Amino acid sequence: MRMTKKRWLVIIPLAVIAIIAFLYYENNAIGITKYELSSAKLPEGFDSYRIVHLTDLHSKSFGKDQNTITRKVKQLKPDLIVMTGDLVDSRKYNAETSLALMRRMTELAPVYYVTGNHEWGSRFPSLAKGLRELGVHVMRNESELVKLGEGEIRIAGIDDPTFNYEADGDVAKLNEHMATALQEVDPSEDAYTILLSHRPELFSVYVQNKIDITFSGHAHGGQFRVPFVGGLFAPGQGFLPKYDGGKYVEDNSTLIVSRGLGNSVIPQRLFNRPEVVLVELTRTEQ
Repeated sequence: MRMTKKRWLVIIPLAVIAIIAFLYYENNAIGITKYELSSAKLPEGFDSYRIVHLTDLHSKSFGKDQNTITRKVKQLKPDLIVMTGDLVDSRKYNAETSLALMRRMTELAPVYYVTGNHEWGSRFPSLAKGLRELGVHVMRNESELVKLGEGEIRIAGIDDPTFNYEADGDVAKLNEHMATALQEVDPSEDAYTILLSHRPELFSVYVQNKIDITFSGHAHGGQFRVPFVGGLFAPGQGFLPKYDGGKYVEDNSTLIVSRGLGNSVIPQRLFNRPEVVLVELTRTEQ
């Protein structure tokens, strides 16, 4: 039985509305991904340490005064919040929206931040000043010791390679940044080290530097995700990227890649909702 013109006039608008609603959901419905990691290197005397990982906001708003994302992060009861770059977007720069999120996060836990490739430029000093005034730890090739239980762990943060034009190639730039960051403090050689770095494709550098866990973003989950395959394309990795989102382990070094929150060049996500990551650290015996 053929469709009448009247039925098509009903079905087509409903289909368009359904598609628009689906695309809006894909861009705005925040998902939570949880990982549990254990290590004998972690100090004694604590039950768990909860780290919330945010990345690639690109000046996006999630509710008035970032209420939607703040509510979700608050429910995770973080001990630490890390932001691994592209807080702003170089094309649609909005420092106020980005700083609003960081202000709300500092109300929940200590916040540590590193640059991404979109922060590079003349406006960054003003952004960094605003972050520091909020109490955010702006980690520019430096480390800090953080008390945990009966001991300390080290948090290191490095600039995105775009912030250094003196070395040749991203690997050389990153190694230079790593050397500077890791000499900032001198903990025991067994201290558990957390690294914040925007670029997941340089995981081999983090492994060589014996980092225990690295938090990264940049890949946007591959932007469009193909079911049972993964992300379609990521900057620095090309098509079908290896490090598009998730947990990766090599030689006792773990990489956590968040799919991120906002968009940049491509304004739409597909099968790849915005993501907040929670990592819960616990100690294991030798």
